[in-house]
Amino acid sequence: MSGAWNLIGRNRTVTIAETQIVGGAQVDHQVDVGQLDIFPGFVDQHCHGGGGGSFVSADADEIATAVQFHRSRGATTIISSLVSDTIDNLSKQVRALTPFVRSGDIAGIHLEGPWISTMRAGAHDRAVLTPPNMADLEHMVEVGEGAIRMVTLAPELPGAMEAIDYLVSQGLVVAIGHTDCDSEQARQAVAHGASVVTHAFNAMPSIHHREPGPLPWLLSASDVFVELIADGVHVHPEILEWAIATVGSRRAVLVTDAMAAAGCLDGDYVLGSQPVHVADGSARVAGGQALAGSTLTMDAAVRLVNRQCGVSLSTAAGLGTSNPARALKLDGVGALEVGMTANVIGMNKAGEVELVVYQGEILRSSA
Repeated sequence: MSGAWNLIGRNRTVTIAETQIVGGAQVDHQVDVGQLDIFPGFVDQHCHGGGGGSFVSADADEIATAVQFHRSRGATTIISSLVSDTIDNLSKQVRALTPFVRSGDIAGIHLEGPWISTMRAGAHDRAVLTPPNMADLEHMVEVGEGAIRMVTLAPELPGAMEAIDYLVSQGLVVAIGHTDCDSEQARQAVAHGASVVTHAFNAMPSIHHREPGPLPWLLSASDVFVELIADGVHVHPEILEWAIATVGSRRAVLVTDAMAAAGCLDGDYVLGSQPVHVADGSARVAGGQALAGSTLTMDAAVRLVNRQCGVSLSTAAGLGTSNPARALKLDGVGALEVGMTANVIGMNKAGEVELVVYQGEILRSSA
């Protein structure tokens, strides 16, 4: 739409010119979306694929398919997550994703391993897991050419603190995840600069009254963002509600951890090198019980938190917009303010996305 225009929703009006949100402009058009609530586009900081496409595949068509699928559901900013693999394979995958980062189609890359615990591998291939070493870390940072945004590692591994120091010095966000660490090791990791918990409660020690593990301290740490997969499978809604109340509405981050099967029929898929079977929308490593990502979308995560956790729609939306943007230090997204990128969604009272505006262009509207 050429010129400046007003997007008028139930809760606010946003003025857009070209690809940005502006203020005080003389508008040429009005778009009234009636009873839809207007929010920033979702920011999904942990996503492996969707719509049949995978970020792990290193295939440009699959990458584009996954981006377009999640964008159609309101995730206008996506971090592409890679599962553990050999350094050579990860290098190829990062090189395939880097052009999408350069174009702005994805906001960065997340390395979820291979520097994680064999005890808490989940759907990751244990054969490729390894303690961090400086040669591999420096190689991946060099290959990424600034495209890598976040790295998940287990702080109990040999060399983990040195790895955190290095990654933070390079401007990367470090997340604690797929870990068998205790509370003290988690504290040390945060002291060295780790600032995110990868899918809290999953692939880490459970809370026990005599062995608390890392979670009680991490949930209460004021400078740590906590990822939560709100699909009702990874974390029970009662625990989600408790976690959000404990963490607070400014540090809880909704993520999908979605794999290629998101938006597709049940059946057989692949996550990295692992065969995955999806039944009733739940993805698990074939022949076992380990969860293998999810089939979640950000709009569905917001709806579950709104309907089952007693969180208002506006607060739930913030867990999937402003919080991940702040967690990953992403500029220009996650808020509807002058100067921000014009990524906007419209949700009905049931929490369903009926409008998607991406960089000032209406991609989807059923309003």
